[in-house]
Amino acid sequence: MKAVVLASLALFCAAGISAQSPPTQPPIAFVGGTLIDVSNAGHSERDIPDSVVVVRHGRVEAAGRASRVKIPTDANRIDCRGTYILPGLVDGFAGLNSQNQANAWLYMGVTTIVALQDDRRGRLKLDAHPSPHIYPLDFTGEIDEYSLLLNLPRWKSKLKNANDVVNLSEEETKAQLADMARQGVRAVYLGRDLKTDRTSFVIAESHRLGLVTYGEFASTTYSDGIKAGVDVLLHMSRYTLGLVPPRLQQPLVMEPDGPAYAAVRAYLMHVDPADPSIRSYGNQIKSSHVVLMPTLSLGYLLLPNHRNLWKEPAASMLDPKGLHEPPDPVTGEATEPNCDQRAAEQRQFWAISRTLEETHPPYLAGSGASGLGTMPGISTHTELELLVRLGLTPREALAAATGNYCDKLGWCELGSVASGRRADLLILTADPTVDITNTRKIRSVVLDGEVIDRPALLKGRR
Repeated sequence: MKAVVLASLALFCAAGISAQSPPTQPPIAFVGGTLIDVSNAGHSERDIPDSVVVVRHGRVEAAGRASRVKIPTDANRIDCRGTYILPGLVDGFAGLNSQNQANAWLYMGVTTIVALQDDRRGRLKLDAHPSPHIYPLDFTGEIDEYSLLLNLPRWKSKLKNANDVVNLSEEETKAQLADMARQGVRAVYLGRDLKTDRTSFVIAESHRLGLVTYGEFASTTYSDGIKAGVDVLLHMSRYTLGLVPPRLQQPLVMEPDGPAYAAVRAYLMHVDPADPSIRSYGNQIKSSHVVLMPTLSLGYLLLPNHRNLWKEPAASMLDPKGLHEPPDPVTGEATEPNCDQRAAEQRQFWAISRTLEETHPPYLAGSGASGLGTMPGISTHTELELLVRLGLTPREALAAATGNYCDKLGWCELGSVASGRRADLLILTADPTVDITNTRKIRSVVLDGEVIDRPALLKGRR
């Protein structure tokens, strides 16, 4: 079944639509809501009260002031007075391993995820129905049991054992990237083992094929990765490595993990959050085209005053066995080992990141669900809350989960409620620009122009 799903994946991903295209139906007009402006990275505030959004065949046909948008005579009208309308949310780093996880994503208004499969998040379920749009993310430069290309004999044959990790030559990596593009992969993960020359090659080749690049560097310096044109820097706890001096960076080239990495972490724990080098690094990021995806939610359970995520209605759908180190179901506290040490590291990374944020680099929202106690859909909302805690305005945080994906990655089928865009909508009962937690006050979720039956999603079985 997986081979069939992957073979068809390229077709619906390239078209920017989901596997479930709605049947021909009359258009729908959402009337009277306030259309929230998420353009210009959240720096524009041109909300449209008393708006009309017309959707037909899974796309937005028209959107704007009621006085300017003509409602088709055959349209089904939905009264949205008193509500706030956003594009469906995007989570840029996630997994999906069951139908109930798909239900949880949609229940929480997340209509698109950039998803990978690994030992934390399990196998990527590409045939869920209903499901958010899945933009697959895969590792490059190596092949292991979680590669999305293992349905192809040429790649599967490289693994002699299930636990093998096979490093690829430059020519093999080029062929791997080409097969990824043909299979519908949308983003490429550049891991810690890639050295500078290979990183530059992968970024250039990925961009030639229209693939977005995610970087989590160690053997490559962050400065070199940024210069090479990487699109996304992943994980707050990782991109702070851009602050380490050459004497500590150089050993990582040959040893990206182990004692060399431990020495780097020890150094970062003593960096003064007021050090001018942090602002210099932020200015370097801002002057490039790269965008930060801090995945703050991966440390959410280590922060004071966090919620018990199991209390969220969507959590009732989730099987703890499908989550990585889920929180304690009674207390909501982290169950991962070495919590105290990682909590201390999180406090330091937060202090550094707040200084970095003062230079106003661009951001994308990605929760990392379901790794390290995060939960599908639920943790997208904690990510928005944590971005605001970091220093973004609520509107900037909303843009990080919507419009920035078009502006920064070129995925302009999503991220905006505008003519021609995919008709994925989040309709709220309270204004999220006043209080970011209002994103959890959901009245309706619209996927491909169809209103999702949210109560029915909750009835899904584990």
